[in-house]
Amino acid sequence: MKTDKNTVIGFVLLGILFFLYFWYSNKQQSAILEIKKKQEDSLARVNAAKRPIVDSATMQLDSLKRDSASRAALAGDFTTAAIGTESLITVENNLMKVVFTNKGGQVKSVQLKKYHKPDSSAVVLTDKANLGYSINTGANQSASTTDLFFTGTEPVKKADGSQVITFTLSASNGQQVVHQYTMLPDAYMIDWNVSLTGADKLLSQGLLNIKWNIETSQMERSAEYERQMSNICFSEGNEFDYISANNEKKFEESVQWVSVVQQFFNSTLIAKNGFTNGQVNWQRKTDSTHALATAETNLQMKLPVAASVNAPFQLYFGPSDYEILKKQAPEMDRIVNLGRDMYSFVRPINKYIIMPVFDFFAGFVTNFGWVVLLLTLFIRLVTSPLTYSSYLSGAKMKALRPELDTMRAKFGDDKQGFAMEQMKLFREAGVNPLGGCIPALLQIPIFFALYSFFNANISLRGQSFLWSDDLSSYDVIATLPFSIPLGFGDHISLFTITAVVTSFLISIYNMSMTPTQDNPMLKYMPYIFPFMLLFIFNRLPSALTWYYTVSNLVTLGLQFVIQNYIINHDQILAKIDEKRKAPKKKSKWQERYEQMMESQKKLQDMKDKNQKRNK
Repeated sequence: MKTDKNTVIGFVLLGILFFLYFWYSNKQQSAILEIKKKQEDSLARVNAAKRPIVDSATMQLDSLKRDSASRAALAGDFTTAAIGTESLITVENNLMKVVFTNKGGQVKSVQLKKYHKPDSSAVVLTDKANLGYSINTGANQSASTTDLFFTGTEPVKKADGSQVITFTLSASNGQQVVHQYTMLPDAYMIDWNVSLTGADKLLSQGLLNIKWNIETSQMERSAEYERQMSNICFSEGNEFDYISANNEKKFEESVQWVSVVQQFFNSTLIAKNGFTNGQVNWQRKTDSTHALATAETNLQMKLPVAASVNAPFQLYFGPSDYEILKKQAPEMDRIVNLGRDMYSFVRPINKYIIMPVFDFFAGFVTNFGWVVLLLTLFIRLVTSPLTYSSYLSGAKMKALRPELDTMRAKFGDDKQGFAMEQMKLFREAGVNPLGGCIPALLQIPIFFALYSFFNANISLRGQSFLWSDDLSSYDVIATLPFSIPLGFGDHISLFTITAVVTSFLISIYNMSMTPTQDNPMLKYMPYIFPFMLLFIFNRLPSALTWYYTVSNLVTLGLQFVIQNYIINHDQILAKIDEKRKAPKKKSKWQERYEQMMESQKKLQDMKDKNQKRNK
């Protein structure tokens, strides 16, 4: 024991020495880098003083001239489109305000009218995006449409309420590129039709190479959490797939659509005739800015080699709402993450149980906090037969506790003998020692289902309840001046505290019901779990921690009522005595278990005898 103590002290001292060494080394390195930086700054100032002074305005003008000349050279037969001034055209429907630009004849930004950021500013998508393709502008010359200035028209309103805006790019030799956009009154989808006159010259072998670069920005309270929820979704070979951990995806089959997904919104490019192949490169940001991720998508489409061709596309800019997305392109409803990969088993639970029940309650209850409460009560009602049997088993365990304590004192250190007698007692009393695990096991698939559901349900976004101003995000009752590691963060969530406290109360209650444990780890494990929840829950949506709080309160209430008003402990003891007197037939599992325990007991007895002889 003394040797172990000295070893521990030695490791502690060694750890302190390592810490001091690294701290001192880092301090020295910082000092060296600071001196080096000062030297480099001094040299830079000296060199700058030696350089001749150049008029900045003149430099800027020369740069513009060189840039204009370069663009004019690349534009070839589209020389008039090489140099121009950007002009914007705004088109609105009932759901969004879309700003088009003549530079590239493309969508510049989309403002969603029904949604706002936590700071009450507008939700704006694709404000950092570029969508275009390369065309042949002359002999051995090509340019991207994103660098050319189209001629735009004012929106034309049709009889069905749709609005059409057209951008045209004309060459001196009669070649023409036309981008036509159509917006319906109540849709997040924009039809984009590309018409090419002289396509056999504009495209090489009929290949249209679409390039779509986009950078997503923070829309929710936590940029870090929204980054975790972001991913790239796509339909390849008419089957849904996505990338989240990977940074690159090469498409081997036909691609129907590609979507850049945030937590509650997405921007999606759809090809009505499909892309033949392509690739997407995606990277999450790791800095402290409001940027979430960048995506660079390159897609190829094979068009007929003809004088005139049309390529129909669609652009979706809007919420990741299950009911809306399932009416767009096939498989787009799977953008809403109701369970994927190892958690795909919860998707049917969400799709066929949780979501319909939630929508049913939301149909007549306006506050979503109460909807979550009703959903919780529904789940507990459905699972009540199983939970009742577990509570009954717990009541029997409590009734047997005095007898188990007497038995434990009788056997002392003979753990094998105690285990055999305990198993015998449980069998006689008709008690299942694992019965209390049923509620915990039930919570696992339900928790994972609700975790996916509450993280993806946009109807919870911005919905306030009690002290939470947004059920789709964590609630904040206090902001810390520092960040606690292990996922806790720099805030304190009150719903997290209520969930943890109620879990702790359940643990205390269950410990009072079960026999006393000799193993310290088993004794304190029920208290460790609620403490772990504090770090797991603090960044989760308050709808989920509110659900957990209500579920725990229901559990405590049921246990109290069942123990005090439904279950008669005297009757339980009487039934136990009856079962003891009745003849028992052992199951094969019980026979094998008792044989194993007897073998272990014999081995232990032999070891004890050998130890006594050696002494």
